Amino acid sequence: MGSSPFLNEVRASIRLRGMSLRTEKTYIYWIRNYIRYHNYRHPRDMGPDEVMKYLGYLAAKRQVAINTQKIALNAVAFLYNQFLERPLGDLNFTFASRPRRLPEVLNSGEVGAILRVMKGRDKLIFSLLFGSGLRITECLRLRVKDFNFSQGTLTVRDGKGGKDRVTILSPTLRPAIELAISEALAQQQLDNSKGIGPSLPGVLGKKYPSAYRDPAWMFVFPSTTVCTHPITGILCRHHLHDSVPRKALKQATAEANMRHRRISCHTFRHSFATELLKSGRDIRTVQELLGHYDVKTTQIYTHVLGNQFAGTSSPLDLLG
Repeated sequence: MGSSPFLNEVRASIRLRGMSLRTEKTYIYWIRNYIRYHNYRHPRDMGPDEVMKYLGYLAAKRQVAINTQKIALNAVAFLYNQFLERPLGDLNFTFASRPRRLPEVLNSGEVGAILRVMKGRDKLIFSLLFGSGLRITECLRLRVKDFNFSQGTLTVRDGKGGKDRVTILSPTLRPAIELAISEALAQQQLDNSKGIGPSLPGVLGKKYPSAYRDPAWMFVFPSTTVCTHPITGILCRHHLHDSVPRKALKQATAEANMRHRRISCHTFRHSFATELLKSGRDIRTVQELLGHYDVKTTQIYTHVLGNQFAGTSSPLDLLG
């Protein structure tokens, strides 16, 4: 099924629209799953009724999370609305209401305890997550050109939703970043001698054949191995896989005696937001630094801090 001509056509359509490789893989997965659920019937022979049955199956039988249901719907909607050009219309499918869950956050002291047991590259990665509010994939995809030490900023390219944004960069990280860049550029020079370079976005490599030699395009956190680019087929060096820092974090939380906490890479981004709010930054500034489309997403951190109860005392405090 993975090499089916139909799915290859869908894949080509996704690439033609300039969607990310992650989106491509996700959409192909759910479109394949949708076809399998209906016993390999061709999507052209199906429509809204079959889509509704599939979404109901995901919700009732597989009990997938609401966000996963939405991703599956987006994939199938793309299949019909854009690829097949047979709009599904209003499906009138209601997702179950999701209870609000507050994110796990760490205070600056707890973050410091974790960073103190880390070294080198791992310490720099998690310092950037906490210091600049990055998602783990955003951090690992940073290139040399994305750092601006004179302005104290770094640029996140093609973040969630395909958006670019500028966020703050702590000057205390400059020595560690410059060391990481130096090591990355040394790796690039070695790769260039073999005709290899960093993986490049889109068709940049075709438009500028020598771009892989430009230090600006080198990943600051390169992979330890080379690979074949899934789109161009060119041998290249991608950025570090996100499983590497996740393993480092698991070990660090154990060494810092914090196994009892549910700490993930994203916890450091959450903690960035709450620490900014605690220091008096306004929520619009935090929204912009995080790259949230809607301020309502950012407001969850006021609930973490309990700011909505500011000035309210517990009845217990009134007891004599």
